[in-house]
Amino acid sequence: MSRFVILLGGDIRPTPQLRDRLAGARVIAADSGMRHAKPLGVRPELWVGDFDSSSVEEDGAEFSDVAREVYPADKNKTDGELAIETALDLGATSLVLVGAFGGMRPDHAYLHLALAVKLAEEGVTTLLTSGSQEGTPLLNAKRYTFGYPDGTLFSILAFTELSGLTVEGAKWPLHSVEVPFGSSLILSNVVRGELAVVLERGRALLVADFFANGNA
Repeated sequence: MSRFVILLGGDIRPTPQLRDRLAGARVIAADSGMRHAKPLGVRPELWVGDFDSSSVEEDGAEFSDVAREVYPADKNKTDGELAIETALDLGATSLVLVGAFGGMRPDHAYLHLALAVKLAEEGVTTLLTSGSQEGTPLLNAKRYTFGYPDGTLFSILAFTELSGLTVEGAKWPLHSVEVPFGSSLILSNVVRGELAVVLERGRALLVADFFANGNA
């Protein structure tokens, strides 16, 4: 398996858990995502983007010798999507999208969530993380278990209606339920024991928040 980290422009919290996720991976920075390289102690092999939201002087002076792949500002893909495509062209079979949440562009954050689900469906293992939060796409008919601590707040973000959703090891368990698109039923649950999720049909992503108060 060839694992790549993509540094995106969203928020991060450089926790030990986040650094562990990056260990041994190849790294590509997407435009302003380069600013995360120093706090995370990683050195990208490539810096991709149109550089309209970053500069070598401000975001990566110590990485000025990193190879750059420059695109025009007028393009039909985001810098993050281009960085992901580059990683796939280099043989990536597993991706960690760092800085996929938050930031100044909610449209980009939404794209990262949806793109992670699409990549997972295509066979590319994909994790989204900020250090504070982690997102895992849920493939149909696969049982997922998560070693999150008791009290961890989590939500399931649905991109379609969901069918046959089972959630175990949670304050509010579910058993093979149907979830209409737009329902809040699957938001703000809390880990109680070993969290396990099965989705029979639909498109969704589980997001865990490690620093929210999930014990309310």
